[in-house]
This record gives sequence, C-alpha cells and structure tokens, in this order.
Amino acid sequence: METHRFITAAVQLCAGSDKQLNLDKAESFTAEAARHDARLVVLPEVFLWRGPRTEEHNGAEPIPGAATDHLGKLARSLGLYLLAGSILELSGGDKVFNTSVLFNPHGEIIARYRKMHLFDIDLPGHITIRESDTRAAGDAVVTVPTELGVIGMSVCYDLRFPELYRRLTWAGAQIVAIPSAFTFPTGAAHWEILVRARAIENQVYVIAPDQIGRSPSGVVDFGNSMIVDPWGKPLARAADREMIIFAEIDREYQQKVRRELPCLEHAGFGK
Repeated sequence: METHRFITAAVQLCAGSDKQLNLDKAESFTAEAARHDARLVVLPEVFLWRGPRTEEHNGAEPIPGAATDHLGKLARSLGLYLLAGSILELSGGDKVFNTSVLFNPHGEIIARYRKMHLFDIDLPGHITIRESDTRAAGDAVVTVPTELGVIGMSVCYDLRFPELYRRLTWAGAQIVAIPSAFTFPTGAAHWEILVRARAIENQVYVIAPDQIGRSPSGVVDFGNSMIVDPWGKPLARAADREMIIFAEIDREYQQKVRRELPCLEHAGFGK
C-alpha cells in the first residue's frame, strides 16, 4: 500500500577511520530517528569509513558484505527504509566505487548506486582533490519504486550535474537523496543554491545529509544538511554538529505543485 505522507530523517555525521565507531554512531542516530517515527533515514556520503585517500582500498569492502549485513539487520529491526549514504565498495581492481545502498524494512538491499561524477578539483589556496586517483565511476542512473514513492539516488558532486536529476525525474523519481561530504569552500558558495535548484527544477523532495567537521585527510566539510520540498522550500536544516533533522514528505502536496506549475509537463515529462 502506498504511503503519501511520512516522516523522513537525514543524519549529519563527522565520520573518521574507525569503522566500528562510525557504525555505532549511524546505528544510534537511525534508532533515534525510528523513535521519532521516521520511515526513511538517509546517512551521509562515506559515513562508514573516511580516511586518507591512499588507504581507501583497505577501507573498502564488498557489497553485500559485513557492513551491509549489519545495516540490513538494523533496517529490519527498526522496520524502516535505510539509505546508507555511501560505502567504499571493492571493485575487483585497484580503484573502489563510492556506492550508495538502499535497504527496505525487511533488511533487503533493493538498490545500489555507484557515484557517477568524480570530484577532481583544484581551487588554489583552498582545496585540491582528485577522487579519480583512487575511485572508479559508476555509469547507471538508479531509481527504485517503494511504498513511500519512487526514490532517485545520487551522491555529493553529482549535485552539480542537473542532467542526472532530470534523468532521475524522467525515470519517475519523486524523492531524491543526495548524501554528501561537501567541502567547506564549495559548500559555503553553492550547497544551498544547488540543493534547492534540483528540488525546484524537478519538483521533487530532496534529502541531503552532509558530513560535518574535519576528515582524517584534513578536508573540512560544510554540514548544513537539508531537506527541501518540491517548491524549493527548506523544511529542515542541520546546525553545526552531528545531529538528525526531520521533515514530513507529502506526495499529495507534490502532486499539487506539479499540477499547478506544470513545468515538467511543458518539458515533455510523461510523453
């Protein structure tokens, strides 16, 4: 049976290189979200392990694997959908995938998405990162129908590529997850603008949990996790600490927005 109104939660974390500690925090926050009646909980990018780039292969695991087995049991025990923001996934080669995994309330993996766009940037005096040195790119657009609505999957730097979100919307997405570890310089300039733009352009709910604080590799992340409605209105925003934010998803309201401002129809949606 479809559920048109429900509570969702986004978890803001400062993950490090201790997997067990990260898992414990993710589990604690997810359990807290369940106590507040959340039906869908979204964790941030690289919530399981975040360490020096040269050690990423050692920090990666297969999917399914030990971490996803644990998270599946957690989703089943709490009876909710859990989107494990991203886990570094062994690829069989020298590089790893940055993979987002969605569990249903039975603890089953119902979708996985390998981050498509790799964050290779050089902002002199601010930050230089080359994800492609250690990570491989995915090539599939992923949506999954659930009783809560159709969920579209993306990760962090994907946010800058509106073509991906239009493809997700054309594939039926009503809710889009953007688990992130958005850096402070780029986040301060563009995070909110881009998150709200993706919601407005596609008339979708956006759930965007972000990392907060300094990573073991020295990168400072922006935080400001957000949940945004299809009109582009921020429904919740995180403070400058590890925490959960909550908002109500109302798909009847979404249908109203799409009906009264039919820009998707004008762009050819459904034809």
